[in-house]
Amino acid sequence: MNKWFSLSLGAVLGVTHIGLIGLIATNNRNSLPKIDIPVGDYTSYVVQASKEGYKISYKGNDPKTAYLTKDIKTKAGFLGLSNNTTKVAEEYFMDGKTNQGGPVSNQRSWIDSPPGLTQEQAAAISAERIACIKAVGSGEGTGRVVGTSVGAAAAPALSGIPFVGWVAAGWVAMFGGNQGAEIGGNMAEGMSKDC
Repeated sequence: MNKWFSLSLGAVLGVTHIGLIGLIATNNRNSLPKIDIPVGDYTSYVVQASKEGYKISYKGNDPKTAYLTKDIKTKAGFLGLSNNTTKVAEEYFMDGKTNQGGPVSNQRSWIDSPPGLTQEQAAAISAERIACIKAVGSGEGTGRVVGTSVGAAAAPALSGIPFVGWVAAGWVAMFGGNQGAEIGGNMAEGMSKDC
């Protein structure tokens, strides 16, 4: 009997000692509170914690507006061989159509306009603007014909290249047409009294 008592007392003391060692090893000695704040793409927070307490400043929808910057490269110079870079900076709302990619209707915002032009926008297009669009379009068409003709005149010189001559001849004709359209449109816009 004495033997069983000593075995059970030893087992209880051993288990409690192992438990106390585990408790001491995993004890977090830091007295500061552990704070778990929901964080997303548009949240910001500041936490000040001390032994006396803590203070939280939390914004769940910050920033209200964001900035988008783009570098737009356009062809410039003679035959479009150089590039012009235009930097555009745009401020937009988090739930606006710029961020969402189109008209939006959700719990925080209601931006649901019909596609295309509104009545005010359609009425704002004047007869002069329409005449300018027509002049630029006809200038591009005429320029494309002239440019393709010049490219087609140069094509026989390239068609004699083995294996790739026909591709080079087609590329020169297409390149001439594209450059002619751009030059013709620019000339028509510059010479038209409506633009």
